[in-house]
Amino acid sequence: MSGKELEKFGAYQYAGFWARTGASLIDTVILLCVSTPLLFLVYGDEAQHSDSWLLGGDFIISYVMPLIATILFWIYKSATPGKMVIKAMVLDSKTGAKLSTKQAIIRYLAYFISAIPFGLGFFWVAWDGKKQGWHDKIAGTVVIRPKH
Repeated sequence: MSGKELEKFGAYQYAGFWARTGASLIDTVILLCVSTPLLFLVYGDEAQHSDSWLLGGDFIISYVMPLIATILFWIYKSATPGKMVIKAMVLDSKTGAKLSTKQAIIRYLAYFISAIPFGLGFFWVAWDGKKQGWHDKIAGTVVIRPKH
């Protein structure tokens, strides 16, 4: 971090690849714990065999709800539950402020860009000086956590 960035983020450091991977796994488990019972509530035992996912509740439960929840957590808490566990925050890279709604939406949609080439955009966090994935670079965000 440069001196100017240290002033902006104070006693924080950029959250690295493994911390962010752990937070992502926590978020995935939480999403599965919420979405799986909902899918069984809507479809019963057929939830595993539904082939109309694009038109029905599958799409809403599996894709729309996580999108909305993630964006709302970023906007109002600056972190998803997994990032809260590791005490990380997703902030605007220029100002250190909370994300705007536009930034949060762009960051979420940019996940797909990070994922397409074999997840290279996520692995980029391991090599980048500011620990930014491609989705962070596209949305102008950083993930920080307290220094140890």
